[in-house]
Amino acid sequence: MSDPIGIFGGTFDPVHFGHLRLAEEACERLGLAGVIWSPAGVPKHRNTPQTDVKHRLAMVELAIADNDDFRLDKFEAESAAPSYTVNLLEHLRAEYEDTPLVLLLGADAFLGLPSWHRWEELFELAHIAVFTRPGHELTIDGMSPLLAKHFAKRAAVDASRLAGETEGVVLPSLLTPLDISATEIRKQLAHGGSPRYLLPEAVLDYIQTNNLYRSAN
Repeated sequence: MSDPIGIFGGTFDPVHFGHLRLAEEACERLGLAGVIWSPAGVPKHRNTPQTDVKHRLAMVELAIADNDDFRLDKFEAESAAPSYTVNLLEHLRAEYEDTPLVLLLGADAFLGLPSWHRWEELFELAHIAVFTRPGHELTIDGMSPLLAKHFAKRAAVDASRLAGETEGVVLPSLLTPLDISATEIRKQLAHGGSPRYLLPEAVLDYIQTNNLYRSAN
């Protein structure tokens, strides 16, 4: 069986070093062969992105260009349909067949899974790695009863489980905190501030060249 591959979705509005560090740590800690980045076109569980998807795709492509372990997938971005994670995983499962896939989620997103479209089918298509910050470890407290049932059944403590099965494992994993927010970056840019060193230089150059995130005033 092939080494597992991570799936990293989001609006990436804009992509920044916090995203890149999470993907890098995922490869290292979970034994991933690589990470597939999938910018959402029409996200259903987030606010509408401020920037058009063509720009968000371009920024992610620039951000990951120097890392051979990262790959850009345009399935969600190029679809006119709402971006549902289950559809992305079905698309990737058809491509990767028996390769273990690992959906990378933050703890808040994981706790909100019961509100997602066809959410229980996610466990039949991929593993889920849930990233938490020190002091905020994942527990059953706060989970909906049905999510807690899945967690109790599927939770693992050893990343080697991800390579031994193709899907169905939930693995909590601590994340090195990087307090970088796309929202704050957008605010800085809107008010003429500099977000340098919060995101790759190539991405910042792209933002400035295309006049993204500037305030209308």
